[in-house]
Amino acid sequence: MPVEIEFFDDSKELVVGDPSSVSVLKRAFYGRNEGAVVFLFPEEAMYMMDVRNAIVLSENGKELKFNELASHFSECERLMTKYYAFKDWRDRGLVIRPVSEAGKYARNPVHKYPSPGFKVPEYNASARFYSDDNLSVIDDDDIGEKMYLENWFGQHGTYKAEKHGKCNKLDVYETLFLMRHSALKLENASEKDVVKHAKSNNHFFEAIYNVYEDWRLRGFVVKTGFKFGTHFRIYFPGASPALPLNKWIHSKHVLHVFPRDMQLLTSELSRAIRVAHSVKKTFILAIPGKKRIKNVQPDFLLFHRKKGGIETPDSGKPRYLMLALNEDEVISGAYLASAIESAKDTGLNLILAIVDRETSVTHYRVRRIELKDSKYEYYEIDWVQP
Repeated sequence: MPVEIEFFDDSKELVVGDPSSVSVLKRAFYGRNEGAVVFLFPEEAMYMMDVRNAIVLSENGKELKFNELASHFSECERLMTKYYAFKDWRDRGLVIRPVSEAGKYARNPVHKYPSPGFKVPEYNASARFYSDDNLSVIDDDDIGEKMYLENWFGQHGTYKAEKHGKCNKLDVYETLFLMRHSALKLENASEKDVVKHAKSNNHFFEAIYNVYEDWRLRGFVVKTGFKFGTHFRIYFPGASPALPLNKWIHSKHVLHVFPRDMQLLTSELSRAIRVAHSVKKTFILAIPGKKRIKNVQPDFLLFHRKKGGIETPDSGKPRYLMLALNEDEVISGAYLASAIESAKDTGLNLILAIVDRETSVTHYRVRRIELKDSKYEYYEIDWVQP
């Protein structure tokens, strides 16, 4: 017998009262139990109709179709996105509950990165700034090579062929950093000129530069991440282009900057994360800025797997909170930061569940990382299979 659900139009309550159905729902951790009945939340009822052939009856006994029921909850933002994210988790045999049931947990430890700090040498170098190209060039072979080999500033010679050429090319972030911290002089431009030209090319230049500076001052080597679809690639302290080939350390992390006042298609964010994953690099997201959005609540409380079975409300704790998004959705850095903050307050990591146009769901786990003395927020985001 299919589960029979009663729908009350005024209260929008979805109630199951048949004892055998109530027993089945309780065992599978559906709904809210109140005595002899179970109250379902909308995505649960929709799932029961869609997958389990449940019947939903209105107060006057009319059988409702899927869309008829969903129309009663049209005020819910991203209803179908949330439904397909819910369906995907349930189809995997995992328990998913409303976020309103979240308590306080301690399942989101911060990943601390080594931050030894960096004393920037004063090279007393001189360069020429090429504003149209957003770069500067040092043509003093000795100083240019010294800066490159000692602290990996710029690109001396040719990429992967350092002895092929005598000039050291600095990108705009390196240029500004060395002007502020190493007394680099430009023969044709001031610091103000560099910032002005850089901002004319990229409205978010200063936010991106601040993140670059933050990592550099903590001892990391920060180079372009263009090949990986991100702003930067990161080398941990100690990496150097002067190392012998047999001791060479490839970058294992990429860093993307998503300022709070910037908007981004979720599909673009997803693409960058997947590229990093495909080349076995950890994707790090920075969310700088002061803009705040209050109370962006994730959508669901997620239970996951454990050795020998699955986590359930009666035998374990939830593992994540889920924020369901669709591939055509535009979000801001402030919106994402607020959702992450909500998850942090519960002591859980966040799962971004991105639903594509075919209703396939891709899951990304967001984990906080810490750079000592940094005032910015950073997160590792990795693709996970539930």
